[in-house]
Amino acid sequence: MEFSELRKMYPTFIYHGYDIEENEESIKIIYNFEISGLSSFNPVWNIKKKDNKIYSELKIFKESVFSLGMVELISYWKITCSPTVIIKPSKLDKYQINWWKKQYFYGLGEFFYINNIKTNIIDFMNIESSNINIEGNIDNQEYIGNLIPVGGGKDSFVTLEILKDLYNVNDTYVINNVISAINASTAAGYENKLINVSRTLDKRMLELNKQGFLNGHTPFSALVAFSSILVSIIYGKKYICLSNEASANESTILDEEVNHQYSKSFEFEVDFNEYINKYITNEIKYFSLLRPLSELIITHIFSKLKKYHPIFRSCNVGSKQGIWCNHCAKCLFVYTMLSAYMYDDELVAIFGANILDDETMYPTLLELSGLKDNKPFECVGTREEVRVAITKAIKLRNGLKLPLLYDKYLKENNKVFIDYDIYEYFNDENLLPIEYLEILKNKIGEYKDVRKFSR
Repeated sequence: MEFSELRKMYPTFIYHGYDIEENEESIKIIYNFEISGLSSFNPVWNIKKKDNKIYSELKIFKESVFSLGMVELISYWKITCSPTVIIKPSKLDKYQINWWKKQYFYGLGEFFYINNIKTNIIDFMNIESSNINIEGNIDNQEYIGNLIPVGGGKDSFVTLEILKDLYNVNDTYVINNVISAINASTAAGYENKLINVSRTLDKRMLELNKQGFLNGHTPFSALVAFSSILVSIIYGKKYICLSNEASANESTILDEEVNHQYSKSFEFEVDFNEYINKYITNEIKYFSLLRPLSELIITHIFSKLKKYHPIFRSCNVGSKQGIWCNHCAKCLFVYTMLSAYMYDDELVAIFGANILDDETMYPTLLELSGLKDNKPFECVGTREEVRVAITKAIKLRNGLKLPLLYDKYLKENNKVFIDYDIYEYFNDENLLPIEYLEILKNKIGEYKDVRKFSR
């Protein structure tokens, strides 16, 4: 079905509200959305509590639940892209309306691109809200320690390693029993400090997708951001420590503002903190611990964390089974980055195959390295970082037989090699509190010592 046709048929999307069911052990949140004339939707969140304190009467909690609903609704709005969105649970001022429109528009950049939707930030959506102000009790709790969202990939392990000395005040966070994330938490010693939240999609959305209504990528990291605020309120965590690196800022589509990782970008991080401070709380800070680092530094550090090599998983295709599919762009990217610091026998032991010997993956390698205009729609590093990794990998294999893809790349693209000292890079565009910046720099210093680490 076409974008313009669906907007005419279903002009109104309504965020009716939410119900909170709380007992001594858990909190259940049921959202109520509707595409007028088509269907209602009731996604559900379940969160276990740390104590028997009542949170649902707190103003900060209600504001957080409402805001999470503002992110959740986009998964249902995109079915018809209704031009008018009515927000009933709370009043939105002009700043908030513009803020949400910006997050929706850029967070849906891939969705618009893949579905060939031509629109702009002004016309794609008109938001109307009620005059209701959310009321509730004052929150007097003290916030300490770190909430660390984990995904099971190398970035998560690097963050956990850097913050291991703060173990006693750390908790890890995952949505929906992702095997790789649970394994990551367990391997790092957090099996009893893992907060596992359940999110249930409404099946009616899935049915409409099968019927040909619009479908595609939504900004999941924004969902992680707002849900982590909710969890931090319940668990009293002051810092939310993400594992988003500097490369998340690069556009996926060359010369266009289409970024698969927009809600992992520094721009989103800044916007999010401003919004949270203004409308929810200034007691909780959200930042990416790895933002100052390049993908190359993160990969180098992880290459030394050998105890995690059999456990980590970054493949989205195989995420539910906890496997590497070895045929997607994400698998190839991770393999390529690690190949800069590890030999093929080590990598095959991790992945189960040498992905660089699969000739069908060569076009993907060209996309990753920027020799084709557009990167794959995956969370991958910059084009330059991939070229540096390839250069380092070929140098590492001096005198050895090169994997098929590198041999082909070397013969066809001998003018696109680039190399530099990866530890000369440090991204000053970050929101790390001073004490965390010092922790990061001290840890980086350990890995920068070439006398301690070869390669």
